[in-house]
Amino acid sequence: MPKPLIALDWGTTRARAFLISEAGEVAMRRMADQGIQSVPAGGYPAAFEALAGDLRRAAPEAAIVLAGMVGSRNGWVEAPYVACPASPDAIAAAGIAVELTAGNHATILPGLSCDDGSFDVMRGEETLVVGLGLTDGLACLPGTHSKWAEVKGGRITRFASFMTGEIYGLLRNQSILARLAEEPAGDDANSGAARGFAAAKRPAGLLNAAFGARTEVLAGRMKGGEVGPFLSSLLVAQEIAGAQALFGRTGHIQLVADGVMAESYGAGLAAAGIAAVVTTPEAAFVAGVRRLAAGLTR
Repeated sequence: MPKPLIALDWGTTRARAFLISEAGEVAMRRMADQGIQSVPAGGYPAAFEALAGDLRRAAPEAAIVLAGMVGSRNGWVEAPYVACPASPDAIAAAGIAVELTAGNHATILPGLSCDDGSFDVMRGEETLVVGLGLTDGLACLPGTHSKWAEVKGGRITRFASFMTGEIYGLLRNQSILARLAEEPAGDDANSGAARGFAAAKRPAGLLNAAFGARTEVLAGRMKGGEVGPFLSSLLVAQEIAGAQALFGRTGHIQLVADGVMAESYGAGLAAAGIAAVVTTPEAAFVAGVRRLAAGLTR
């Protein structure tokens, strides 16, 4: 019989803690703006107590697993990257034990590295990919730095990162395009997104298409409220095209997203003729951390 599990997805700026029952149901959850950048040296046991102490008191017998940037060199203890191709068992075996209090330990999961001609890393996303339970397939995890991961024979064989969210923020808020951008109103979001997907198909590439957000407004053919949606869809479409160039064209993928991200990437994938099976990040994390935690006890 599996134990209850306390699992933290502990990132740079935010942390999410879950008490997961033996049956895999989330019994309690906590979310806070208490990422690793807010934890002082030596302060992780106290930070864990603040984040999830009540979960441990509710289930003192629970195993404790920590994932994400908490295992980076700027986190609690650096858990070295596992090189791809990597199986769930290999990821679990590379976990690092840390002491919460005397006699009470947690396991920090490692991230993954990939050297497919260009070195790349991920921390935290591998747990979500494991949670999809793929034998063979391709997964997309949108975010500030989106990840695309290929799974073959149940192992994560390779992956690639795309700075889509960060570049969007720079273009929308800090570039010359920001001067013309306004908050969307009416049908601006839909029309701007349609313009962005269309612009992504033009042969001149991203840099030329992005400048079109300025010239089309100057020409009176695009409204300021369409600029943000235009840029978002343009960048998403370029990311999808880049992933297809790397991993090959496919008719379907696993999309780990919810809310606006799920809508935006779902539309981009549909425009590219790709069907998406959508899983929420929480569902993927819970399933993945349970599978990896089971590997720790073998």
